[in-house]
Amino acid sequence: MKVILTEKITKLGNIGDAVEVKTGYARNYLLPNGKAMRYTRENIALFEAKKAELTARQEAAKKTAESNVDAVKNAKLHMIRQAGDTGQLYGSVSTRDIARMLKEVANVSVESAQVMLGAPIKSVGAFDTKIALHPDVIVPVKVYVAQTQDEIDALVAGKSLTFGTKKVEEAVEEDSTSETSEDVATKSVETENADEATDAE
Repeated sequence: MKVILTEKITKLGNIGDAVEVKTGYARNYLLPNGKAMRYTRENIALFEAKKAELTARQEAAKKTAESNVDAVKNAKLHMIRQAGDTGQLYGSVSTRDIARMLKEVANVSVESAQVMLGAPIKSVGAFDTKIALHPDVIVPVKVYVAQTQDEIDALVAGKSLTFGTKKVEEAVEEDSTSETSEDVATKSVETENADEATDAE
């Protein structure tokens, strides 16, 4: 579907650009949110009439975005999630989760589409992403995901989390300090054999 952008959109175009987009993207996001209008002769004329107003609105949105930069930079995006022994999450952390947390900790409202995460986070760790407060105002942030606040603090301090190591160490320690039933049985047989040899002499 061909549309006229009524605001600048990252990776799509500037205000006033006529672009081809997927029909679903236009109908479900661009058109209902007032970010574009259908490309028709009437709308071209309408856009030209409103161009100054739309440009002023765009500049106001950019200034608002710039005023929120520090709040986003300083936001503690700490996610506590359940994970397995290998650090894999039960589920994942999505752009929607990050947008929701940003609202909670920094009181900055963004849509999930403004969180430039790429793929969902599926493991414990520290992850770099960006928040597009505006197409011209993109803020790098770090998201920390762990099972406890202590693990979060370790990640923030730059430490690496290890998984499964403790259990392996415990297992080795048990093997070296305790005798198995087979060990006991073997020693018993050796003792009996030694006794028999002594009797024979």
